[in-house]
Amino acid sequence: MTVNSDEGIDDAGGETVRHIPVLLKEVLVALDPQPGKIILDGTFGAGGYTQAIIDQGAEVIALDRDPNAIAAGQAKVAANGGRLKLIQSRFSDLARHAPEGGLDGVVLDIGVSSMQIDEADRGFSFQKNGPLDMRMSSSGVSAADVVNRCKPGDLARIFGFLGEEKQAGRIARAIEKKRAEEPFRTTRDLAGLIEIVTPRKAKDKIHPATRVFQALRVFVNDELGELASALFAAEQALKPGGRLVVVTFHSLEDRIVKKFFADRSGRASGSRHMPMVEEKPAIFDALGKPMIAASEEEAAVNPRARSAKLRAGVRTTAAAPKADVSIFELPDLASLEKLGG
Repeated sequence: MTVNSDEGIDDAGGETVRHIPVLLKEVLVALDPQPGKIILDGTFGAGGYTQAIIDQGAEVIALDRDPNAIAAGQAKVAANGGRLKLIQSRFSDLARHAPEGGLDGVVLDIGVSSMQIDEADRGFSFQKNGPLDMRMSSSGVSAADVVNRCKPGDLARIFGFLGEEKQAGRIARAIEKKRAEEPFRTTRDLAGLIEIVTPRKAKDKIHPATRVFQALRVFVNDELGELASALFAAEQALKPGGRLVVVTFHSLEDRIVKKFFADRSGRASGSRHMPMVEEKPAIFDALGKPMIAASEEEAAVNPRARSAKLRAGVRTTAAAPKADVSIFELPDLASLEKLGG
């Protein structure tokens, strides 16, 4: 997993940049929005993709789990004369919002928006002190709940798997010791402890707390599980010829998307150590290159694009198979439900 500016900081731990849609030109080419088409934008955010799709003549159903994004987007709803339907929803539930005849396209931009980072009271960034929250939907288990209630071993696994933090165990043990004296309440409470436990070295490009904050955000919002469910939902909701376009920023997320398209390609799999598996009907055909990355020019203008990867496919007429999350080999971590989520 890479750590990059969709965490709300650049590699030097600096300030956020204005939200700019990543790989916008490439997304539009892959989606091919036209008059008469209905596209679902599963991650509305500031509405960058949505508006560009509408400007190409298509209608948009846009989802966002963040109530603040829904409120801020009402101006776009009013300005687009009935061509935008904006709904507060997790994108894993996108099939529920598709028209009976199916969708012509689905686009997902996986990551936290700069708007969320900029709001200190959301608790996504240690650059601005605020409640240790990180909930995109503003409900459920918060990052403070996780830090104050999870066993040290569970914390270490969360930090290690979802943030690839090499000092995960050391940080988890320090958290256990500190919270026995006083619970963690703010972003600075946690970031300050991490700075002491793993001080920043001159060669370090990122702040010591970056990976832990990333891991907590991914865990609190079940981002990997949501993405897996959204991919299954998209194959159910797309009509034949419909296009699925996904932009990711972390290697774990990209791996999920890559595995999904590989599994749905219909190609036989096997190796010299394993028998060849019988071919199955393709659910998605390849669309363009297997993966598209941002150009150097875009990355220079928009730091968030540096680690962005786009993958896309075209829905075939084959029936969607039963959703099987085991194809993604997701890590077995602590249960949000047991924490009250």
